[in-house]
Amino acid sequence: MKLEYFIAKRLITTKNYKSSISAPIIKIAIAAIAIGMVMMIVSIATGMGLQQKIRQKVSAFNGHVIISNYDDNQSEVSVAPISIHQDFYPKFQNIEGISHIQAVATKAGIIRTENAFEGIVFKGVGKDYQWQNLQEYIVSGRIPNLKSNLNPEVVISQYLANRLDLKVGDKFNTFFMKEEGKLPNLRNFKIVGIYNSGFQEFDATYIIGDIRHLQRINKWQKDEVGAFEVFIDDFSKIKEKGDEIYAEIPPTYNSITIEEKYFNIFEWLKLFDFNIVVILIIMIVVATINMVVALLVLILERTQMIGIMKAIGANNWVIRKIFLYNAAHLILRGLFWGNLVGIGVLFVQKYFGVIKLNPENYYVTEAPVAFSVPYIVALNVGTVLVCLLVLLIPSYIITKISPVKAIRFD
Repeated sequence: MKLEYFIAKRLITTKNYKSSISAPIIKIAIAAIAIGMVMMIVSIATGMGLQQKIRQKVSAFNGHVIISNYDDNQSEVSVAPISIHQDFYPKFQNIEGISHIQAVATKAGIIRTENAFEGIVFKGVGKDYQWQNLQEYIVSGRIPNLKSNLNPEVVISQYLANRLDLKVGDKFNTFFMKEEGKLPNLRNFKIVGIYNSGFQEFDATYIIGDIRHLQRINKWQKDEVGAFEVFIDDFSKIKEKGDEIYAEIPPTYNSITIEEKYFNIFEWLKLFDFNIVVILIIMIVVATINMVVALLVLILERTQMIGIMKAIGANNWVIRKIFLYNAAHLILRGLFWGNLVGIGVLFVQKYFGVIKLNPENYYVTEAPVAFSVPYIVALNVGTVLVCLLVLLIPSYIITKISPVKAIRFD
């Protein structure tokens, strides 16, 4: 065992150490590190969780990249059809990292019941639609059966169901507008499922059903759709894949990523990265300041011991390492309790959803958390390194202690 570590360990375990003047300051320093670690773990987990959850919701309703006709239509409605006979459908041959492509179409309509009416967008989907992206948001009922003959089954949002006083099993009329002077198309749909994404922009808009209804209303062929939704494996590469897709599709088509389509939402999400960095810096600064104060008190309290060690030949670096080992012990104690409490808080939130959020502001009903072991490990290692590097500065005071004066200190 190294001399420095041996002496540091004896100092830590001695009873005088626990009952000395420095004891309250040491406890405050440990508490500051623990609280700082809790704040850092929670801020990163909730920040990343919120970003991931909102990305999942936006992509569940739109895919990651949307391929459509070039037009000046700024609405959510499909105007001109696209043939499904494309080189990139049902799979891109020259682009890696694409997990799925599905054909969809949309059309605006009005749901009319005995007591209310609501404007909606009917999203028509086919057999290739990935329902598992929406499965977690289904709160009652089931998904429509699109693998058989054309049927009136649809899923509707809980928001619309509440406003229209509808439930699973109910039927309702939907009117789809036609050109001026012509009567609207009327379709009668049956609710087989109700979803609640918490994303009011989508919940207040979409009902989802069979694309063949829209093909008939628009007088399209069976092989004509409104757009293609492309899903990629790695969201961090969405811009890169978006550019690759744009270069691969015919020049008469346009592609847009959901980051571009919902620019305001994703710019807002980027603010979370800045907020997390600010919290990390503040917490590490607070923890470091408390450790500096604790180390200075420990050094001053052991001035006589420092003088004796210098008198018997110990150099400054050996003595400094004793106190740095001591400080590292305090830091690790703080990190232990901080990790224990922080991870415990995340588990409680993940499985019990204690902290609720307003979906109108945050697009989710409860604070989501994302567990990331690499981030937690990096936080702990980074905190230890930063604190110890900063503590090298106050430990320099040891070099200024004179053995003669220190031994006569008492």
